[in-house]
Amino acid sequence: MTTLYFETFEEDELRKNGFSKDSKSQQPQILVALMVTKEGFPIAFEIFSGNTFEGHTIIPTIKNFIGRNKVKEFTVVADAAMISSENITHLNQNEINYIVGARLGNLSIKLLGTIDEQIVRQDGKSIRIKTELGYLICSYSSVRYRKDLYEMNKQIEKAKQVEVPSKSRKLKFTKTNDQKLELNEELIEKTKKLLGIKGYYTSLEENIADNKTIIERYHELYKIEQAFRVSKGDLRTRPIFHFKEQPIKLHILICFMALVISKHIEIKAGVSIRKFLEESKKMVDGQILNHITHKTVTVKAEKTQNMAKLVAKLFPPH
Repeated sequence: MTTLYFETFEEDELRKNGFSKDSKSQQPQILVALMVTKEGFPIAFEIFSGNTFEGHTIIPTIKNFIGRNKVKEFTVVADAAMISSENITHLNQNEINYIVGARLGNLSIKLLGTIDEQIVRQDGKSIRIKTELGYLICSYSSVRYRKDLYEMNKQIEKAKQVEVPSKSRKLKFTKTNDQKLELNEELIEKTKKLLGIKGYYTSLEENIADNKTIIERYHELYKIEQAFRVSKGDLRTRPIFHFKEQPIKLHILICFMALVISKHIEIKAGVSIRKFLEESKKMVDGQILNHITHKTVTVKAEKTQNMAKLVAKLFPPH
């Protein structure tokens, strides 16, 4: 999911002010939801009005895709921001499998205690617990532990240096008591138990996808981020020089098709689209003007050695 803002301050039915990922909350925008395969290949997109809550976009996007393509088996992979307990209920009702990030900080004390007791704090170790939201898989990483510990200590040091509560400045490990700011020891202890632990919810049974597979599939989400970076940057999705709904949708469709071609090249050729274009720009056709006939003859440039290899990967001989 990404936002695309417009160079105007006037709203309409599609372009609305909302939470902007570009820090342009005063300007109308649209939301674009993108679906990709585990390889990062784009397969569908949906457009929503700019004031739509991000969490309300995933179910319509999935249902529209399944309806159009008559898909029988489907697994959604999304981060915690995209999935709520309400969305998980809808996915279960529609018999759609899911792998989503879990916000461990929101877990009950009882469930947190179960994780603390069962998990083995060694790299690669994981546990699976059945919950109302599906199977909760928790994995441990020493690298994540060091990062989490550093962040926690940094936040605690910040909290210790502030004595007066401030509405504008929210500190994580603090609470207000009689107008005084003090450390939230309960939250600190809870955070300590979760150091180095990452959580995932899934509906998939272990005999279909084990913990390692679930975690690997979730971490392929970065390919969506890559797709959006290509879309908004190299494809110049912005600025959008359209104001009516139909031209705006056509503009997004053209960008989507360009993204499809770009990802096809990347997957087949094994290089980024940027490197592919850089190599192609090294081949410049020449033009010769006949001063007698006043006709121009184009002399095609030969492929560079690298480009010849890339083209061979794109169009392998049968």
